[in-house]
Amino acid sequence: MTQSKKIALTGGIGSGKSVALALLGKWGYPVFSCDEIYAELCGDEEFLRGLSALFPFAVRENALDRAALSAVIFSDGEARKKLDAYTHPRIMRRLLAQMEAYPLSFAEVPLLFEGGYEGLFDGVIVLQRDKAARIAAVMKRSGLSEAETSARIDSQFRYEQLPADCFVLPNNGSKEELSQALLQIVSKL
Repeated sequence: MTQSKKIALTGGIGSGKSVALALLGKWGYPVFSCDEIYAELCGDEEFLRGLSALFPFAVRENALDRAALSAVIFSDGEARKKLDAYTHPRIMRRLLAQMEAYPLSFAEVPLLFEGGYEGLFDGVIVLQRDKAARIAAVMKRSGLSEAETSARIDSQFRYEQLPADCFVLPNNGSKEELSQALLQIVSKL
């Protein structure tokens, strides 16, 4: 049996992880997203029951109230830790099981370093983008204010201090420049 090679894509909010993942998928690689797995889990009654036990205000009529949960976890570090301790292991189990079926696959893992999950992957690609561009991208796609976006960025891992074995993928140019730089990294894998 061929061993699977699992590569994580990570970076701060608004760094371009989804764009890079979409490029990889377009090139024919199997791609996965922790955000998509989380969305799937949020449709599971058992998962929601456990979430409701931790955050009763965030589950209404068997559906997650994302706005209510976000308002708390981005202003309360202990609440965020509690949420992460519940959701991350479940997301990672499902993600790794899905990736196992392929000789080479890629996954968007937003909180890779925060969760200490980098050791579960055979390689890590870190997207880096200027903070102002990240803020603009997040505000455009999510409707958050500049202050809300900046607070989310400030609550994340500091991607300036990375382990030496990571592939750093700058994303301050065009989509074509990102594509070319990503192709160079993939050729090394």
